[in-house]
Amino acid sequence: MELDIIAKLAAPVITAVVAFIIKKYFEAEPKLISYLVHASAIPLNDENNTKVNTHSIVVRNSGKKTANNIRIGHNHLPKSYQLYPQVTHEVTEGTNESAEILIPTLVPGEQISISYLYFPPVTWNQINSYCKSDEVNAKYINIIPSPAIGKFQSFVVGSLLFIGASTVVYWSFIKIWAWVQ
Repeated sequence: MELDIIAKLAAPVITAVVAFIIKKYFEAEPKLISYLVHASAIPLNDENNTKVNTHSIVVRNSGKKTANNIRIGHNHLPKSYQLYPQVTHEVTEGTNESAEILIPTLVPGEQISISYLYFPPVTWNQINSYCKSDEVNAKYINIIPSPAIGKFQSFVVGSLLFIGASTVVYWSFIKIWAWVQ
């Protein structure tokens, strides 16, 4: 009977401590994500049937720490591009029309959008090559960003996860204790 009481009390405490440590470990760094917002070919309806290609990418620091020296590499950097919002940046030209855009910092929650304008035969997948900072490489996601869930929904999901993790720790504790004896 005593073991059952100890396990019931220890399981939530151990789960909370482990969750706190994991949260601090993963939130203590910048997290760069990059995604393609759109890519399109726009006909100019002129006598030559000219098309103009365009696409935009977003680079976001979704972590809890400032990202330093964000480098956005390009296999081919078009002459026409725009950063929004306007941030201080530096362009380093490479060989064979390659280039790198260097942005000094992105604070937590900050994002920038880079729009490109270029002509065929170049397509969007031939432009960008990498995105990284001094601390971490950017994670490329192939989804359309959506609004975050509400606080109540987040609380319910977190509570259910906590209850499930506490249950697993409780039964693990019981099984290990039974095995030891």
